[in-house]
Amino acid sequence: MANAGLLGVGISGLLSFQRALTTISHNISNANTEGYSRQRVELSTRPPQRAANGYMGQGVKVDDIRRMVSEFANAQIQSSTSSYKHLRAFYDLSSQVDNMLADQQTGLAPTLQGFFEAMQDVADDPVSLPARQVLLSEAGSLVNRFRFLDQRLENINQDINSQLRNIVSDVNSYARAIADVNRDISMVYGNGTGQLPNDLLDRRDQLVRELAEQVSVTTVLQDNGALNVFIGNGQTLVVGDKAQTIAVINNQYDAAKLEVGYVASVGTISISNQLSGGKLGGVLEFRSRVVESSENALGRVALGLARTFNDQNRLGADLNGALGGNFFNDIDQSSPRVLPNINNGGAPMADISVSVTDVSALTVSDYRLDYDGASFALTRISDNTVVTSLAAGAFTGGTPLTADGISLSYNSGGFAIGDNFLVQPTARAARDIDLQISNPSEVAAAAPIRSSADINNIGSGEISAGSVVGPPPTNADLQQTVTITFTSPTTYDITGVGAGLPSVGNVYNPSTGVTLNVNGWTADLTGAPASGDQFVMTANTNGVSDNRNALLLSGLQSAASLLAGANFQSAYGQLVADVGVATREADVTSNAQKIMLDQSVAQRESVSGVNLDEEAANLVRYQQAYQAAAQVISTANDLFDILLGAVRR
Repeated sequence: MANAGLLGVGISGLLSFQRALTTISHNISNANTEGYSRQRVELSTRPPQRAANGYMGQGVKVDDIRRMVSEFANAQIQSSTSSYKHLRAFYDLSSQVDNMLADQQTGLAPTLQGFFEAMQDVADDPVSLPARQVLLSEAGSLVNRFRFLDQRLENINQDINSQLRNIVSDVNSYARAIADVNRDISMVYGNGTGQLPNDLLDRRDQLVRELAEQVSVTTVLQDNGALNVFIGNGQTLVVGDKAQTIAVINNQYDAAKLEVGYVASVGTISISNQLSGGKLGGVLEFRSRVVESSENALGRVALGLARTFNDQNRLGADLNGALGGNFFNDIDQSSPRVLPNINNGGAPMADISVSVTDVSALTVSDYRLDYDGASFALTRISDNTVVTSLAAGAFTGGTPLTADGISLSYNSGGFAIGDNFLVQPTARAARDIDLQISNPSEVAAAAPIRSSADINNIGSGEISAGSVVGPPPTNADLQQTVTITFTSPTTYDITGVGAGLPSVGNVYNPSTGVTLNVNGWTADLTGAPASGDQFVMTANTNGVSDNRNALLLSGLQSAASLLAGANFQSAYGQLVADVGVATREADVTSNAQKIMLDQSVAQRESVSGVNLDEEAANLVRYQQAYQAAAQVISTANDLFDILLGAVRR
């Protein structure tokens, strides 16, 4: 009995230490396996056997092969990984736009400066056809730069679409893999042994970490060992051994823009605005925060430049004496667009148009027009503020919706409750801008009117050169000859062609003078005219050396033409600054997040990582224990042989 007990004790040690050696070997073999958690054999004494003189030990047994893991560290790694990948994806993409906009070779600022310098050269020498030709050349370069930047942003949009397809495909692959591992783990849990499938748990944790690189996730562990995975605002991605699917879908307003949709039993629902974290969150944030705002800001500069330059050019006269026309094409009417939601229920679908009424009030935001059955409300998307609303009957009856420098008009079609429309006042302007004139003589450098004092005047009265009242359209009688005749030093008559003329018996105060406003022009009369003195305002025929309008065109460079008193250079500078700040912020924050991620990984490795020195020491220790247990069995065998020998005698 003693020999049998000794043999049993030795065998228990031999088997237990063999299991320990196998586990140590497994650790060493997976020392460089990503996501592997080291394992440790948990040993305990076997239940003792009662004997006459007490309890006799029965050896050792393996209670468990324990997976050394810190769930807190794993959760921190998952969270930090998602945040870091989000910030890094945002930075990698945003830095491309930042470099493009700020670069002296590819940015807008130097080309805009060159254009206005050429305009100043025309103002310095309005007769020079070469100077005018250089102006048109610089204007063409400016148009091409607007288009180049817009095309680069469009290319980035297409790249975003490709990235969304790839990321969605990866997310679905990880979801299926996690569901498969869940099934295997649940089967082990269901066998009732109480032993955990350590390697499968490691594999699942690693898959979840890799999924977190793509999108932020939350997890819930079930009693059967399965891990449920959720994304967005609680949308289920994995439940047990079942994986849900996400897909790329067309944006509800613009088919050229892809969104992320959740495939549910009722259909595919867009969840782009609910997703965060990971590469997916970074790409979506970059598109809304940088690309779309850059398109709008760049378009606002293009649209503002075209409108203000056109308006001023139309207030001047060209080399042929004709009133100026549009210098750039009329993008303030053609580029703004209204996109209906594809889910709108109006039959036929309503047609709404938008035009720019005041470039100085334009923002860099898109807008959403909502219909609730009783009224229409216009919401500025950048800050989610309702900027104006109008009763449904008034809007469809012809009253436009106006706010922030834009005007929306109803054209035709019907509405259903809940219908909505996306309004983009400036997004396409940089793409659409173009030159309207090609002949350098058509640059309206001169003023269309000129004033003069009769050479026979004897008083000290003076009349200013005069200026045209803007913006266009100009008065039809603008260039009609108008004569101002002083009937006394304090009274004057105005005669000529025009509405309200003649105007006789006007009172004049020599100490203050008077500002005339006739036929769409203004001029100042000052000094002390004598009775009979005359002043004339007439068409500026052959005024080829006149640069008055050219100076006004050149002055648009520093004029506060846009919102908040911004000029074109400062508005573009603000765009560059905004993108630069966002890029720098993402860089700094991602570096900080990387440190946190590294710390979390280090914390996990301190618990789960394989230390080869430690494993080597354990290998020697258990090898010696195994040899000792084998010696116990050998000793038991020798004792048994001795006992048999004694019986044979």
